[in-house]
Amino acid sequence: MSRVGKKPIPVPNGVKVRVSADGVDVEGPKGKMRQALPPGVRFELNDGQLQALLLREGDRSLGKFHGLARSLVANAVHGVSEGFKKELDIVGIGYRAEVKGKQVIFALGYSHPVVFDIPAGIDVAIDKQTHLTVSGIDRQLVGQVSADIRSLRKPDPYKQKGVRYTGEQLKKKVGKTGA
Repeated sequence: MSRVGKKPIPVPNGVKVRVSADGVDVEGPKGKMRQALPPGVRFELNDGQLQALLLREGDRSLGKFHGLARSLVANAVHGVSEGFKKELDIVGIGYRAEVKGKQVIFALGYSHPVVFDIPAGIDVAIDKQTHLTVSGIDRQLVGQVSADIRSLRKPDPYKQKGVRYTGEQLKKKVGKTGA
């Protein structure tokens, strides 16, 4: 059995959980999600806590799915109750972003503006044209959208310009010397 899979998931107040054979439906103040379950894992709701259980206790090959299923359902519970967010910074002279409807328009030093479509379920807020906050209830989608935005102009190791996560440490490379 997985150590992660053994830990119970506390269900906060205001969150409704419905367990079925093929998935777990979670509904909270921020929205609702359905998390499909991998084979060999089921969930039980006892005293306000969700517990992941294996269908066959002695099968060691199901241990990886045990921890995975528990983590995915825990992320769904946390997402509908509090949500997830990632923050990015745009560094560079003339680099900026603005939201227009369901699109973010970036000026990242290219000869043209870069248009990024915001997927459903994701909110993007921009402060001071250079600080983005990507938020939503699906942890995987928030991380993927943040990575996609970062990939529009990855941080340059020489001049340190580009889109980076807030607090990300970059190794500065020394350029060639003219001597």
